[in-house]
Amino acid sequence: MSDTPVADMSFEQAMAELEKVVGQLESGDVPLEQSITLYERGAELKKHCEAKLKSAEEKVAAITLGEGGQPTGTTPVEGL
Repeated sequence: MSDTPVADMSFEQAMAELEKVVGQLESGDVPLEQSITLYERGAELKKHCEAKLKSAEEKVAAITLGEGGQPTGTTPVEGL
């Protein structure tokens, strides 16, 4: 498990660590106390990944296409 604060991780870093956490939990070879710590870290990583994905989706949804389908800029997205 990384010592990097979750808030400082890129989506890719958080996803890779989340996969490791899930693998450790699924193995069943982790003591109970460590399992709880891993589960908490996994929940934090999942939340971070979801926030990063939502932000990316909002940016993609905000792209305005002009004539010929070319991006012309972005507009605010309400309610996403």
